[in-house]
Amino acid sequence: AYTEWLNADPIPVICIHGLTRNRHDFDALGAFLAAQGRRVVSIDIVGRGDSDWLKNPTHYHFNQYVHDVTTLIASLGVKKVDIVGTSMGGLIGMIMASFSLTPVRKLVMNDVSPQIPVKALWRMGKYLGKEPFFDDHNEAKKYFKTIYHEFGIEKEQDWDYFTLHSIKKNSKGRYQLKLDPEIKHSRPGTMIIKEFFHHPHKALEGIFFDVDMWSIWEKVHIPVLVIRGAHSDLLLAEHVEKMSSVHQQVCELLVDNAGHAPALLNV
Repeated sequence: AYTEWLNADPIPVICIHGLTRNRHDFDALGAFLAAQGRRVVSIDIVGRGDSDWLKNPTHYHFNQYVHDVTTLIASLGVKKVDIVGTSMGGLIGMIMASFSLTPVRKLVMNDVSPQIPVKALWRMGKYLGKEPFFDDHNEAKKYFKTIYHEFGIEKEQDWDYFTLHSIKKNSKGRYQLKLDPEIKHSRPGTMIIKEFFHHPHKALEGIFFDVDMWSIWEKVHIPVLVIRGAHSDLLLAEHVEKMSSVHQQVCELLVDNAGHAPALLNV
């Protein structure tokens, strides 16, 4: 599923959300860019929002996501795109930007870098894969305010909008997340064991060590804007410095009232 703001723009903007989010996180940004004449497409990555859920949860991985975004770009009939990606979406954009014949002209990475601190992953793991149910909108909104408080959302009407597009009513009349809880199984145990014998450190990334994707970043040669939440535990200042030392076309935008990850509402 995706939302499109259609304009006569030969280089559309593709918006890609974070790990547990959906395309509506970019509704404000999409409307703003469309008013400037840009064609904008905001996608629900498989397993999120209104996109289908995979029958085999082990297929929830970056190869699948990159393939899906590439297929979307092909369906748009364009040769180049700009990508705005939040967290996981930023990494998808980074991977695509590293291709030798990349379709990505410019990239915005919202609160993410090639290095993911293990402590931040532990924090997200506390709610990843959970399947909460809610009796009403307000109960769901209270839950979202708790786990996403670092997004920097300030207005009550924005929280209402956020909640509206993050839940759906199930067959029992209760509300649940627009999210497949099985995305937590994206890296099966057999794969971890196999990696451990060949590359012990790599196999334990995200468990005991930071996730390291610097080898991919070294292949990125397009202009990149890095947005960092001032209180983020996932994107650290030293990470942005290292990104700039490796790649000269990097700019940083600091968002004072947010952690991981800035909501991009105040456009």
